[in-house]
This record gives sequence, structure tokens and C-alpha cells, in this order.
Amino acid sequence: MIVGIDASNLNEGGGLTHLLEVFLSFNIDEHNISKVVIWGRKKTLKKIYNYSWLTKITPKELSSNLLIRLLWQKYQLSNSAKENNCDIIFSPGGIFFCSFRPFVSMSQNMLPFESSEAMRYGFTSRLFRLMLLRKIQTHTFNSANGVIFLTSYAKEKVSKLLRNIPLNLTVIPHGVNPRFHLLPREQLNISEYSITRPFKIVYVSIIDQYKHQWHVVEAVSKLRKEGCPVTLDLYGLSYLPAKKRLEKSIKKFDKNGDWVTYYGLAAYSELHNIYKSANLGVFASSCENMPIILLEKMASGLPIACSKSGPMSEILGDSGEYFDPEQPLEIYHAIKKLIDNIQLRTEKSQASFDNSKKYSWDLCAYKTFSFLEDVIINYKKNGAVKLIK
Repeated sequence: MIVGIDASNLNEGGGLTHLLEVFLSFNIDEHNISKVVIWGRKKTLKKIYNYSWLTKITPKELSSNLLIRLLWQKYQLSNSAKENNCDIIFSPGGIFFCSFRPFVSMSQNMLPFESSEAMRYGFTSRLFRLMLLRKIQTHTFNSANGVIFLTSYAKEKVSKLLRNIPLNLTVIPHGVNPRFHLLPREQLNISEYSITRPFKIVYVSIIDQYKHQWHVVEAVSKLRKEGCPVTLDLYGLSYLPAKKRLEKSIKKFDKNGDWVTYYGLAAYSELHNIYKSANLGVFASSCENMPIILLEKMASGLPIACSKSGPMSEILGDSGEYFDPEQPLEIYHAIKKLIDNIQLRTEKSQASFDNSKKYSWDLCAYKTFSFLEDVIINYKKNGAVKLIK
């Protein structure tokens, strides 16, 4: 079998990370696959290693704007796939207008499918972009011969919006890079910390309307007022309106800049060191498909205070302390409960570390290509049949 991968709309972020990790973990000898063909922009494919089984194709149209790229996908991708004898196209970006069949897509973004979360942007271009993306991805998933979801939560939410047509559905979570695996550290009493040696809380994520960093700042400020020697480190790119809201919160609760630090974007290659230097991880998002950052915190052996929204409990299980991400008081209580109880911190950090071992890029790669093989076989036998795993 020959598998084609449409990476025409992948440039950076989680989608590209997923592809890089899957390729690194893919063992072609475990599958009835002889070759993989990938189409993408030159700068995208340059980030992917060269493998003997991988053919990279960089059409000049993919260096142009979005409209030109979509026109290429609609009118030229099918011919290229046929010329390369592809049996299937995998489109992990979730946007596919090509006539080639069979194809499998992937759902990686929940924002277009959670109206209450999208409305946080008000009547802005961001909201209308999400509404358009919802229509496009719904069309793609309706047309697909298979759809991969990252969590059961996402599968349940999105599949309800699809028409009752034959679909192949499966759940294949992302993995976590082994460099994040760090055995839980010995937990110390909060009295062992001080202003010069603070208890470090870390929150890594884009500064955005559904990430609620400002509520975390308010929650930690309450701990500071009680004399708790804690600091809060924030990392991530920023959406300007959300950044302004965060800056306003920092100015209000940390006027002298003593304990909140926003570092901006952290290099992916350095994240494991950031987690290594922290004492507790916070994740306060209210909208996720597969919270890879949460998974990385788990693998890093940190005790975690976490949002109870979306699929977070599906990933973290009973190994974290949960809160409503829009209630600073709940965030405060979750963090304080962990800080005040050494035994709880010890148990939760070990449990979350153990849970993280279930998420492997090797397993993700194996399941992904096995699913593609299944779709090919069933399509050749019966056309678009229903296969739910």
C-alpha cells in the first residue's frame, strides 16, 4: 500500500509536531505499506527527516497564499496522488476539498465546535474565522472515509454535528516525547521555601481568551497575601486582547512585579527544562481537543492543578486537583490543597506520571497507519463502509 499525506496547510504548531513525532516513531516493517508520499511547503517538509520510504513533493503553489493552496488541493492533488499510485490520502489538517478517495482526516481543534468558547472573541474576525472553519471542517469530516479523533470527548462532541453518512471513526491520542519523562521529585513542606527560594508554579500555554491566565494570577495572589512564598511563571504566544487582559491582571495583583513573570514563547526544545525547574503545574484551559501541554506536565512528574472542563479529566484521571477555570477562588483552593499537603502532592505527581506512560508516539504511529490500512481494505471491498473503533 502507498499512503499519501496532505500537509499543505501545516506550517507550525501542534499539527506539525504530531506529524514529526509520528514519522519518527513509524516502523514501516509493522505495516503492509511500501511508501509514504507527502505534499507540503518547502519550509514544512524541510523540518521532516529524510527516510528511505518517504517521498517529499513541494508544489510551487503551496508557497503562495491560502486561496492558491486550496485551489491546488482541489484541482491538482488528486492527479498527483494517482501519479504516485497512492491508495489513500491522510489529511491531518482537517481541511480537504480534493476529489481523491478514500481519504482520512483528523480533528485537532475544538474551538470551532464549541460555540460558547468561540463567542469569547465577540463579533471579531477571529469569531467569523472559527465559524467558517466549523463549516469547512464539518464538510471535510462528512466527506471523509475516516476521521481520527484525539479524545473520546472530541469524538462525541464533533460526531454529533455530522450527518448520518457512512464514517470510519477512531480515537488515537497523541503521545509525549520521552525527553519529558522525569521521575517525580521529593516533595517538601512549604515551610522549606522562602522569598529567595520560592515554590514555583508554571503555566505553559498560549495567552488566549479560553486559557484564563488572569484568573490564575488572581488565585495565586491570594496565596501570596496569606504569606505563601510562591511565584507564577507564564509561557506562550499571545492573542493581543487576551494579553492585555493578562497585563491588566498582573498590574492589579502584582504591582511591583515581584512574583508573576510572563516570558513569552518558550522553545519546544526547552519545555522539559522549564517543567524540571518547577514545583507545580497549572492548566486552566476551558477548551481543548487533546491537551498535549497537560500531558507533558504529567510526564514531567509535577503535581497538577487542572481545569475540569473538556477532556482534561479523560487525560489526567484522578491524579490532579480540579477547578472551574473561570473561578479564581476554585483555582486558589486547588493549588492550596496541593501546597498544604505533602502526601497529596507526592501521590498525585506519581499517579499523573504513571498515567502519562499510556500516551506513546510509538503507539500513536502504529494505530494511525493501522487505521489507514483498515480504511483502504474496507474501501476496496465495500466502498464507504462504517467502521467504528
